[in-house]
Amino acid sequence: MLKVSEILRVKGNILYTASPDMPIDKAIEIMSEQDVGSLVIMEHGQLVGMLTFRELIRHLHSSKRGAEQSTVRAIMDDAPVSVTPNTSADEVQRLMLDKHARYMPVMDGPTLMGVISFYDMARAIVEAQEFENRMLKAYIRDWPSDQEGAA
Repeated sequence: MLKVSEILRVKGNILYTASPDMPIDKAIEIMSEQDVGSLVIMEHGQLVGMLTFRELIRHLHSSKRGAEQSTVRAIMDDAPVSVTPNTSADEVQRLMLDKHARYMPVMDGPTLMGVISFYDMARAIVEAQEFENRMLKAYIRDWPSDQEGAA
């Protein structure tokens, strides 16, 4: 069974973070420059929230002020659903669908290990299916024929 730790190992360990007091326009700049859909919000070495394009869109839609006049703290998700390295890929899929979450922090106790995205999950599932498909095709090619057994 595929685990979150295996997906993180393949994905790599680059994390993009911001502080809660960072201006929203600076967070948008980082997300744009790094081509990422989320930032992990850290304060005093601890995860305190997530900022995704969903929160940014909601803020821009509902706010009369521009993004430059608010901080990340005002719009971040301060209670993101998280998973552990031992969580199964099936459980992550279920949580992502149930919670409408495209990004999930991976926590090992109080330590942030990484973030799993909907894209990471889709890629891991496709790769697992391709591997299984190759193994089944190899097994079928090596299938003993009835004539070999009769000899």
